[in-house]
Amino acid sequence: MATFSWRNAGSWFASVSWLNVGALVAAALGLTLIVAKNSESSARIQLLNVSYDPTRELYKDINPHFQARTLKDGGPSVEIHQSHGGSSRQARQVVSGELKADVVTLGLPSDVEALHKRGLLANGWAGRLPNNSHPYTSTIVFVVRHGNPHDIRDWPDVVKPGVEVMTPDPKTSGNGKLTALAAWGAVVTRGGSEAEARSFLKALYEHAPFLVPAARAAGTAFAIEQIGDVHLAWENEALREVAESKGNLEIVYPPVSILAEPTVAWVDANLTKADAARLARAYLLYLFSDDAQEIIARDGYRPYKPEILKKYAALLPPMNLFPVTSIARDWEDAQQKFFADNGIIDTVYTPKPR
Repeated sequence: MATFSWRNAGSWFASVSWLNVGALVAAALGLTLIVAKNSESSARIQLLNVSYDPTRELYKDINPHFQARTLKDGGPSVEIHQSHGGSSRQARQVVSGELKADVVTLGLPSDVEALHKRGLLANGWAGRLPNNSHPYTSTIVFVVRHGNPHDIRDWPDVVKPGVEVMTPDPKTSGNGKLTALAAWGAVVTRGGSEAEARSFLKALYEHAPFLVPAARAAGTAFAIEQIGDVHLAWENEALREVAESKGNLEIVYPPVSILAEPTVAWVDANLTKADAARLARAYLLYLFSDDAQEIIARDGYRPYKPEILKKYAALLPPMNLFPVTSIARDWEDAQQKFFADNGIIDTVYTPKPR
């Protein structure tokens, strides 16, 4: 295995094979933040993590552990700043330069690929970290009122007469996009036609009183303002809402939903200082460590390590999750097919700002 140290981090990431990811991550984290005695790295380094809306609590929990690990391993003091919003909107703000991200931890691979298309990420960016740069997965589930008064069990139930649906806008929100893909896939992966899937999506948006820009706003409207009968939510958001509701909300796991693959990357174009670049890489690599994977699971995300996911099966039960390749060639094809101008979404919904 290649030796990994603070000063050779760039070449290590370029050359290492990920055939034994667990051992390599553990070894790398043990060495990654070793700093030469006279290194300029002893100064405080700031990183900006541009993330999607629901990860506020996740990185609030992860960041102190990474900072402590960095100092323990002889690395520099690091200050990590966060930015949260709808995943697709966040990606656009990084592309425009409004957000000078050092790393991105976004809701969909296509949102990160948008940065690559604009020259902000190097070619082959997804292969630079384990598991194709997916430290955790997630899905879309239902949150309902106590007792499930509308008996919502499956996707067709969300368009019953009289049911109001809370979901974010698919033009700005990763939650919104995944809801659309999950709803479409719930039809076509169970034998329905694309025409039937289109009709179902149209009905779903007709049942939404409004479409907010991001996941957290949809959750606030549903859980706090008591608007709507079902919230189509990220699994971690659903768990948080129910835990905070004091018995007023419940989770319903539908028979089928989409395998969501939140994706992380360091932003090459913005990392002009060598020490910041090395620290950004170490920060993302830390997400694949056992310590971080435990935090990820406790916060309601599905860790990529199967043994840790199994440990938290009571919180994150097994589900029938279809991959994006069940409804498109890949995430980029799904982006073009569903969400590009004149794509499927443009034919089935009318923007409904609050």
